[in-house]
Amino acid sequence: MKIVDIRDAIVPISSPIRNAYVDFSKMTASVVAVVTDVERNGRPIVGYGFNSNGRYAASGLLNERFMPRLREADPESLLNDARDNLDPGRIWSVMMTNEKPGGHGERSVAVGVVDMAVWDAVAKIAGMPLYKYLADNHGDGTHDDSVFVYAAGGYYYPGKDVRQLQDEMRRYRDMGYEVVKMKIGGASLDEDLRRIEAVLEVVGEGRYLAVDANGRFDLATALAYAEALKPYELFWYEEAGDPLDFALQARLGEVYPGPMATGENLFSHQDARNLVRYGGLRPDRDWLQFDCALSYGLVEYMRILEVIAEEGFSSRNCIPHGGHQLSLNIAAGLKLGGNESYPEVFAPFGGFADTIRVENGRVGLPDAPGIGFEQKAALITTMREATNT
Repeated sequence: MKIVDIRDAIVPISSPIRNAYVDFSKMTASVVAVVTDVERNGRPIVGYGFNSNGRYAASGLLNERFMPRLREADPESLLNDARDNLDPGRIWSVMMTNEKPGGHGERSVAVGVVDMAVWDAVAKIAGMPLYKYLADNHGDGTHDDSVFVYAAGGYYYPGKDVRQLQDEMRRYRDMGYEVVKMKIGGASLDEDLRRIEAVLEVVGEGRYLAVDANGRFDLATALAYAEALKPYELFWYEEAGDPLDFALQARLGEVYPGPMATGENLFSHQDARNLVRYGGLRPDRDWLQFDCALSYGLVEYMRILEVIAEEGFSSRNCIPHGGHQLSLNIAAGLKLGGNESYPEVFAPFGGFADTIRVENGRVGLPDAPGIGFEQKAALITTMREATNT
């Protein structure tokens, strides 16, 4: 058993939308295929991976460092002790050979893309959905049958007015979502409050609406928004300041009584530990959004779960960023608090299996080997064509 090929490609996920910080007009993503010599139904098992939105394709890092290390490694060194499957932890260690501590930036994206493909291949070789594989091998043997999901949208868009924003949120509710999320910070406070109130007219109560500033605010602005948002009693107030400004986050926790969410732009267990130690987050109400696909992959994500547990946080505090099927499998198999969803943006990488529908704000999982990419026709077609597999 061995990896016989690793391929990568760059695919566009461009869109005219923007949040408070960036527009997505030139956004790209990496797709990776890990080809094995294990066959099912006359075809080799191939694991697929891609990086979440918000970080560009990592082809330079993939081709200069991480994929060559795997190609040069002794195939036996990449297997588990039973020699009946690949070992994601050993593969991760090979990729990170000669990498200095710290600097958890874009390299975490490159490693995460390959790691996703490895886990897809591992579960396929084992002949079971990844969420079941995780529950049996890294959990307590049980998994959630459905996962809470919220609809992420509400982006700023050229010519998009309040009525169009309301129409968007109505579509999400009609799809079966209960909680929706919208962007703030890309307009004035007064305008954002008008947008929030317009959405509340659609969803009815603040507990069905989350807002996301994408790290835009300085302390004064973050506090001004916090004061203005208090009466709405929102589902959460997300990423008010820079992801590494733990002092700002801690100060916000002193004055904002409602739930807060952050962590999507922290990419290691060390940064995650610092956030929960020094960011003033509260385990009884706040949410952690680390994205495994951007954070060195699932191998590192399980380390994140370990370190936050040491600081009093549960896996149920975690609702990952990214809206992809890997996080959905993790949410079910390791019992997280839920998962993000992108019903109308970042296609075909966002969203879930074609046959799965959102019902009462929850989504089920397909009973298919691996992550389940083959159950989403547009996505598997894109990845196969991009990597020529």
